Amino acid sequence: MKAAVVVFPGSNCDQDCRRSLLATIGVEADLVWHKESQLPNYDFVILPGGFSYGDYLRCGAIARFSPVMAEVARLAKRGSLVLGVCNGFQILLEASLLPGALLKNHGLKYICRDVRLRVETANSPFTSLYAKHSLLTIPISHGEGSYSASPKDLQRLKDEDRVAFRYATDDGTVDFNAAPNGSIEAIAGILNEKRNVLGLMPHPERLAEPELGGTDGRPLFEAVFQALGGLS
Repeated sequence: MKAAVVVFPGSNCDQDCRRSLLATIGVEADLVWHKESQLPNYDFVILPGGFSYGDYLRCGAIARFSPVMAEVARLAKRGSLVLGVCNGFQILLEASLLPGALLKNHGLKYICRDVRLRVETANSPFTSLYAKHSLLTIPISHGEGSYSASPKDLQRLKDEDRVAFRYATDDGTVDFNAAPNGSIEAIAGILNEKRNVLGLMPHPERLAEPELGGTDGRPLFEAVFQALGGLS
């Protein structure tokens, strides 16, 4: 299994993601600078959180033009797994690798805290080790995390079982009030049509080791490892 973490100017979770891969599945990921125009055929690519290009224009709007993104799109097309976390999710949307957009949080305030997530599908290489509708605790840290999509795209996401995670209350209730940022239908993460690209606002890498206070993010990385056949 060959893994890479893409580094943009302003990324600040690249080392966190790299550390989580090593700690959870024993994989030493390469750090790939955003100006790379040719990538080896990585099995797994992570676009990490942060503030790529200072979030000028819109979050991810400039990063989507980085040379590396053509290669990320190529790898996604060939079937490699691609994970976008927080700012990485924003970049995937701007690059049209996922549908929809992320708007400013409801209330226009930056939010940094643990939230409850409900797993909406176990039918993906990222979520296969979670039970459907299981509840997780995962941190968020963003100012523009309110997911929005056209009625057509939203219906397709639901019809095709491509909503991966939703924000929830402690008892598992999913509604507008459960979403700290105002996301439509409390959506926290989505999949592409081939189910090999996942974007989510919460940070699974921040709760993947006991030393961090919890391991609810760990099964995501273990599921990727399993889907890709381990280290073979």
